[in-house]
Amino acid sequence: MSLRSSAFRACGSLPPEVRRRFLGPIWLSLSAVLVLAGLWGGSARAADTVLVFAAASLKTALDEVAMQYEAETGHDVTLSYAGSSALARQIEAGAPVDVFLSANPDWVDRLVDQGLVRPGDVVPLLTNRLALVAPAQDARVTGIEALPEALVGGRLAMALVEAVPAGIYGKQALNTLGLWPALMDHVAQTDNVSAALRLVALGEAPLGIVYQTDAQAEPRVRLVGLFPEDSHDPIIYPAVRLGDADHDFFDYLHGPAAAEVFSRNGFGLVSQAP
Repeated sequence: MSLRSSAFRACGSLPPEVRRRFLGPIWLSLSAVLVLAGLWGGSARAADTVLVFAAASLKTALDEVAMQYEAETGHDVTLSYAGSSALARQIEAGAPVDVFLSANPDWVDRLVDQGLVRPGDVVPLLTNRLALVAPAQDARVTGIEALPEALVGGRLAMALVEAVPAGIYGKQALNTLGLWPALMDHVAQTDNVSAALRLVALGEAPLGIVYQTDAQAEPRVRLVGLFPEDSHDPIIYPAVRLGDADHDFFDYLHGPAAAEVFSRNGFGLVSQAP
């Protein structure tokens, strides 16, 4: 039985005019991969350094949690953000990760099925909502139901709809609402949800599908509406313990200090779900 069906149930490529402005963030992601390659194939990391792979949508909250942990323990945390699919594939390739925070259970199920993760080392941690956003200064769109007409020739920014959790959830929701056939040829797909948010924040896309927490963290966008929770699979972020490092960051993520940060940034806590 998959994690989604058990514990977790509890709780276009870019248009040419956008491509040039979008390459910068992509190269930054590639640079992060090269740094990780140095950690992976070069000298060993310090014993008191925790390497964490995390879904891009967690960045604002997890940066703060990591800073708190470092201040309290004196241990260092190295954070690498990307789409959950890309991070899972790096783990499959042998990346020396201590903790993995995925934006959905499916990629964790895949790691469990391959014997790379023990089922007992997976704990559902956070929940989120799926949101439609527009540039903050654009008040024309008033609801999700008007989405096809609201694009007015523009693109709908979404994370990769076949690989990245936010894109997968978004496509599910649009299919459920009967909107996908009219929108599928007008989607600008990005490698993670933060990149989709950035396109809307910069005014390069008139609308985007991201997480509610993204909308809350980015002042340059406004929340148009939340998709019905029953229009897509539950959005659950599992926390995964990997490796044999002697550290307590995994446990810290489930403690009250981290919970306060996550809640303040708009995430739901699985431990508090009804």
